[in-house]
Amino acid sequence: MSINRDIFDELFVLEMANNHWGRLERGMQIATDFSRVVRYNNVRAAIKLQFRDVDNFVHPEAQKRTDIRYVKKTMDTKMSRADLATLVEHIRKSGCIPMATPFDEESVDFCVRLNLPIIKLASSDINDWVLIEKIATTKKPVIASTGGSSLKDMDDLVTFFENRSIPLALNHCVSLYPSEDSDLELNQIDFLKHRYPNITVGLSTHEHNDWSSSVMIAYAKGARTFERHIDIEADGIPVSPYCTLPDQCDTWFRAYNKAREMCGAPGLAKRIPGPAEVEYLEALLRGVYANADFPAGHKLREGDYFMAIPLIQGQLSCRELIDGEILAQPIKRSEPVMLDDVDTPYSRNPSMRARITMRGLPHHTNGVGSVEVK
Repeated sequence: MSINRDIFDELFVLEMANNHWGRLERGMQIATDFSRVVRYNNVRAAIKLQFRDVDNFVHPEAQKRTDIRYVKKTMDTKMSRADLATLVEHIRKSGCIPMATPFDEESVDFCVRLNLPIIKLASSDINDWVLIEKIATTKKPVIASTGGSSLKDMDDLVTFFENRSIPLALNHCVSLYPSEDSDLELNQIDFLKHRYPNITVGLSTHEHNDWSSSVMIAYAKGARTFERHIDIEADGIPVSPYCTLPDQCDTWFRAYNKAREMCGAPGLAKRIPGPAEVEYLEALLRGVYANADFPAGHKLREGDYFMAIPLIQGQLSCRELIDGEILAQPIKRSEPVMLDDVDTPYSRNPSMRARITMRGLPHHTNGVGSVEVK
């Protein structure tokens, strides 16, 4: 029996800024790093790409124009369909939902070929009815951002999708990159919920000073889907100020979970477990142990490790383990795989590291005898 739930409810959409600069390896690293933060914070997230049929999207005579910023960026970040398909599959394997914003009709067809479960409609296209009609033929759920739109634009869009029984979510959005806190206009969430009571309302945001306040306020106002641009510091490419880094994303997710805790569960939703209950359950987590002696540089695959209790302070648990972790130092058979044994964002982020090193049994014993743990 299928579960009847709102596909948009409590969904985070992580958009790869500037389409990961057209580099497959960079895009895959972004997906890997952020999927770990998603998994650690126990949230549901999509990683969103941008699709354009570039050769036709940009007029042939304009494709070499470097003086038009949008044209230059579109040409500079172009990727092959094969690379995009590879990236989508990598996102799926990471445990996140693959998603895309198509900017033209051919790209809508590409979303269908890749079986993307949700389509995003950009603020700039909220009244592009040629594109909207094409998206509607897919019958896929749609999230639309409202930045810069008129009231008629929004009314027409909601009516259009309601008449076709296609699920729609509306994100309040201010199309300023970056946005100052004073630009956010979060009371618009109240307006959208009042005007469109039968659809999910969310927040797409680009502020650059604070990764906690807006998500907490938006959740309390009833926003249930959230979007930010994401990026990593790599390849010597400067990170845009409106982008979110992995550690900032961790802050964002924790603020959201704090808001849920403070607001409490409504009568129609499952309650949120309290800290004491969570701490009790964390004590029952299985830790990761090596199945054999391995040298530094070894890539852990299924069969290289086993999971068992007890969990040692600083040890990776079943929650953090992802196949393909690279050992930073040698490890012996039956030893626990510790946080510092692998190269992972958990070890580089102070707040994430602190939580892992504080849970479980003390280092001096593994719970089955007085065995020293490195």
